[in-house]
Amino acid sequence: MINKYILSVMAFSALLMKVHAENDGSKLWFQNEAQGKAKVTLAGKSSATTTIATNELMKAWHGGDVTLEIKGTKGMKKDAFSVSQKNNKMTITSPSDVGLLYGAFHVMRLERTMGKAAYRDTVFTESPEHDIRILNHWDNLDGTVERGYSGRSIFWGKKGLTDEQRNTIKTYAKANASIGINAAVLNNVNASPKMLSDSVLSMVRDYADMLRPYGIKVYLAVNFSTPVVLDGLKTADPLDKCVQTWWKNKAKQIYRMIPDFGGFLVKANSEGQPGPMDFGRTHAEGANMLAKALKPYGGIVMWRAFVYAPNDPDRAKQAYKEFYDLDGKFMDNVVIQIKNGPIDFQPREPFSPLFGAMPKTQQMAELQITQEYLGHSNHVCYLGTMWEEFLNDVKQYADYAQSMKNYKHRAMSGVANIGDDKNFCGNTMAQANWYAFGRLAWNSNLTSKEIVQEWVAQEIGKDNKAYGNVVDILMDSREKVVDYMMPLGLHHIFAEMHHYGPQPWQFNPGQRADWQCVYYHKADTKGVGFDRTVKTGSGATAQYPKAFGNMVEDINTCPDKYLLWFHHADWNHKCQTGLTLWNEMCYRYQNGLCGAREMLQKWNATEGQIDSRLFKDIQAKLHIQVRDAEWWKDACLLYFQTFSKQPIPDFVEPPVHTLDELKKVKLNISMYETPSATLLKSQR
Repeated sequence: MINKYILSVMAFSALLMKVHAENDGSKLWFQNEAQGKAKVTLAGKSSATTTIATNELMKAWHGGDVTLEIKGTKGMKKDAFSVSQKNNKMTITSPSDVGLLYGAFHVMRLERTMGKAAYRDTVFTESPEHDIRILNHWDNLDGTVERGYSGRSIFWGKKGLTDEQRNTIKTYAKANASIGINAAVLNNVNASPKMLSDSVLSMVRDYADMLRPYGIKVYLAVNFSTPVVLDGLKTADPLDKCVQTWWKNKAKQIYRMIPDFGGFLVKANSEGQPGPMDFGRTHAEGANMLAKALKPYGGIVMWRAFVYAPNDPDRAKQAYKEFYDLDGKFMDNVVIQIKNGPIDFQPREPFSPLFGAMPKTQQMAELQITQEYLGHSNHVCYLGTMWEEFLNDVKQYADYAQSMKNYKHRAMSGVANIGDDKNFCGNTMAQANWYAFGRLAWNSNLTSKEIVQEWVAQEIGKDNKAYGNVVDILMDSREKVVDYMMPLGLHHIFAEMHHYGPQPWQFNPGQRADWQCVYYHKADTKGVGFDRTVKTGSGATAQYPKAFGNMVEDINTCPDKYLLWFHHADWNHKCQTGLTLWNEMCYRYQNGLCGAREMLQKWNATEGQIDSRLFKDIQAKLHIQVRDAEWWKDACLLYFQTFSKQPIPDFVEPPVHTLDELKKVKLNISMYETPSATLLKSQR
């Protein structure tokens, strides 16, 4: 009986250990936290933030004793920190308690990624490149998340704050603090006027109180017509005195409730959203009206440049034309928020020509962490490589780094991929993109590989045999996705509305031209691609700095990765690889499919080396990704073949389906979800 009892207890303990060890993604990149042993001393006044820093170090730091001290030096940013370690004793100093929290997470990251090397004598200082490192949540009050592929909102759509929701938000806040994210827009840019109602602002205050100890300020996206919808004003004209007074009073109310409120994000005169141009006013007049209301409290306005009024036949030129002449007309607490590319978060775009084109106006980059155009949360696609490419180009051609130094408000935003799924992101590997955004917003000089190595080391352990394979999978993933979706500068040939899967043939009579896929590729029997040259096309190349514009203007010097973005190239055009355009396109699609299969093979090789649940979850996602890559290859090559009139080369696998069969595929999903394997199997 005793032996049976002992065996039962041992079996139960083993089960508990297994359950505890199972990686369901809920712990994010804090998988390897083990009980720490260090003594942590706070030299100075305590706060909720220093208490968090102390507790986190005591929980997870395994080196020597640590002293936290609020102390700064001249010129040191408030959230910068210094670390001094000698003889296994460490001191972290910062001008602020939030800086101490960042320092604490930094040294714990070093321990998890470097091991015992993190305990050696060292002195260094870390200071953020961007002062505002902000997530944009496209969350609606009903709990849905636009372009969200990881469940419902962690903020909205629930009846009161439950303990579970509080714990979720606490984990979310901890994760953000660990990578330096210090701000969050809590709602969709397609904002409801109700966001500024008394009842909703009361909830915003609760969230602000929960996030503040982690150094996170809250911001809100606002609807420009809120005074009309919410309180019955006759107009939302920014030059109307009653409208100005309304916003002034609303700002006063908000700051009375939330003294450290960050400010407003605005999508105006874009995709049906109201704005100042409805009243014959400019973006500057609209933004400045809001900025004046916020200025007494230190708040800012982030005014999005995602606009495409039909002021030019080429959508890629429209935002530039709408904003360029407004340079120098915005107040100093307005920042123009610009998507990384000139169209809309495509798998590959050249940088937006607005960067560097408005030297008297503060600008900030808007990156998309959620994978709207990249297979949603079904596809493994590490975006650090995309953002590194973007940042390298704007630094080289648009003087991004130097311009940023002259700004009063240095900011970078990312459209979040976060929801209430157990793993927060719908795909545990997609957590790497949230992580990468935070690290790049802190230091844009980090390489995408350095960042992904950090994340993988914290996710599965650097000594894990699977470490190299997982790093390789992530580093190669985005290029493979580009190849099997839209290589060589092809863009916006997705299924309409939900943007999942190929639909290069999409054309709806009566709809505006730039909402049609055929508008973007312009395939005909002569060739394919959008001619944006000055010589024969739309002239978009002239909007760029000369060094970049001249390079892409000439088809012989334009990199192949941007070829069909800037040129309508002949099907027999000789690419930089030596292949004709048609054969190169066929090769890229096949290469993307082979790359997806290679990712699956590398992942399969990790079986038994990593947590079984994590293995099975990602394996299932990669199986979907391989099947989707086949779908993309077949659909695009069969469609474009109707124009090229050339055979598909022998090195390409024969299509599985006919073009007519592929054109009949219609996924019954919304813009708030990602298709399941079951749905994909039944509907295509």
